[in-house]
Amino acid sequence: MVLLRVLGVVILALVVPAFAFAAGAHDGLNCVGCHGIHSAKGEIIFAVEPNKKAINPRTKQPFTGVTALCLGCHETIERGGMGIAAVSATHSHPFGVAPNAKVANVPAVFLRDGKLECVGCHDPHPSNPNFKYLRVDTAKGGKMGDFCAMCHSSKADPSASKSMKIFNSMNENGASAPAAPAKK
Repeated sequence: MVLLRVLGVVILALVVPAFAFAAGAHDGLNCVGCHGIHSAKGEIIFAVEPNKKAINPRTKQPFTGVTALCLGCHETIERGGMGIAAVSATHSHPFGVAPNAKVANVPAVFLRDGKLECVGCHDPHPSNPNFKYLRVDTAKGGKMGDFCAMCHSSKADPSASKSMKIFNSMNENGASAPAAPAKK
């Protein structure tokens, strides 16, 4: 009887992560979905092999850093990813490049090493309550213009974007986090 319980728990432990992953989005993932302590395959203890096959159409070089991790899942199988909600480097917002000052005035908080990267606009952690894991609340997409105005002020009302709170659960650059306010 005890053996059957133990076997049931082992089977449940093996099957539940597969169902959680199949549920979609990052909500079904836990830390080891992207990070592996003992089985790291890249910088920032990636559990997923960084995509070295996808080529940045602007630089003609493979993507690097956290974007290569994102593209390990979010690129087509033919281009080195897993085919999960694949993005298009040619038909989406540019990523993996420095912003063009003639097009956008990007706040430093959205840049990674001076470049537009996936995690500049998206915080993939399941604690992020925002639509499509964006780093600001866009009212489920209803206020996308305000979010876009944070960098593209000529495209929308820049005053609306000034009040938007930026969500940030991660610190992938290794900089120290701001100190918590002192309690009175």
